[in-house]
Amino acid sequence: MREEVLSYSEARPVISLQTPTNVSVDLTLYGILGVDEKSQVLETYLWLRLRWQIEGLSWDPAECGSKRISLPREKVWIPDIVINEFMDENRAPETYYVYVMSNGEVIDGMPFHVISSCRLDIYTFPFDIQNCTYTFNSYKHDVQDVQLFFFKPMDAIFKQSLKAMATKGEWELIDMRGEKPVQTYAEGGWDELIFHIVLRRRSGLYVVNLLIPSCFLLSVDLFSFLLPPQSVDRASFKMTLILGYTVFLLLMNDLLPVTGNTLPLINVFFSFCMALMVASLLETILITNILCGSSNYPPLPKWIRILVLKYLARLVCLGKKSCDQMSATEANRSEITVYENSMTEIPKKESIRTTPLSLQEQYLEEMKKMSKDLLVIRHQVEKHLSNDERTDEWILFGQVIDRALFILYFLFITVSSMTIMVLWAHSYSQDKN
Repeated sequence: MREEVLSYSEARPVISLQTPTNVSVDLTLYGILGVDEKSQVLETYLWLRLRWQIEGLSWDPAECGSKRISLPREKVWIPDIVINEFMDENRAPETYYVYVMSNGEVIDGMPFHVISSCRLDIYTFPFDIQNCTYTFNSYKHDVQDVQLFFFKPMDAIFKQSLKAMATKGEWELIDMRGEKPVQTYAEGGWDELIFHIVLRRRSGLYVVNLLIPSCFLLSVDLFSFLLPPQSVDRASFKMTLILGYTVFLLLMNDLLPVTGNTLPLINVFFSFCMALMVASLLETILITNILCGSSNYPPLPKWIRILVLKYLARLVCLGKKSCDQMSATEANRSEITVYENSMTEIPKKESIRTTPLSLQEQYLEEMKKMSKDLLVIRHQVEKHLSNDERTDEWILFGQVIDRALFILYFLFITVSSMTIMVLWAHSYSQDKN
């Protein structure tokens, strides 16, 4: 019967099987290739170095002439270290050799094109910070056979990755942290090393292309309240702004992240801007209806006249205008009364003093006709003045409400914008911590 002998690549290189093999892991992150928020996937390119000891193997470098040799990977035992978050095959070039040092230490370096799962929280987009993890462990050997250790301190690994970083895309590496869960022989299981890759999104592109244009359009909508609605079609202007903002959001939709995990705060900001523009358009329609249809409205109720035209008008700095309008109306009335009196009195004086008796009767008849015509004209003028006064009250009411809503609109925009900024800053600080 033929005896089969295990080769060096099939058994752990230890003298006693009770001795675990200590594997040191060194990691260098070369590039951040992409982050897919919809699929919750991180794509990176890294270089992994593993070091372990072959017990009983050593030679004299002076006698042999070399401190290290390279051997094919098939000739030595290789630890089966995997990344738990791996979601695709490694498309990086394969390495075929390992280095063996004179003291029996084996150094195995290999590139990895890692497509890994990562829980992405885009609530603070575009100021978000993501923390993705790489969990290294043996695929088959438990903690009694293979134990993992960090070859370098995490600060050295982080600085080494920053120097080797070849990509300067949307994401930047801001920190790397390591964690080794405590494992005991009694518990069993697999020994693990956890690398935390902390990434921060470069927000300049999104601030310039999304936030600043939205703030500009919202500011234009705010200052459009200064346009007089009775002489300028303010509603058409606001409708044009809404259509322009809708087209802007459709064009910039590709820059927004898509995920079902959480709703980004920037989407709330865009919806808030659209809602404010629609509310300002509805307010303009209301004010234009009041100003243009005031001649058909009934007289303004007394309590509204006191509350709005007296107190609210002073509060929004429109009280003086109402007094000027009322005084102008009274002046017009007095002028009409004086004119009527002059038209009725002068012919009487002239008829009494200068006309003969034969012509006096004719003058009296003419004066009677004129008096009747003047009475009709006076009634018409008084009716017209009462209608003008009622219309002026409604117009002033519309102007006061328009000014008050403009102030409330400005205060609401200020408070809401500050609230969103505080939420952004608070969430960003939490992510950073």
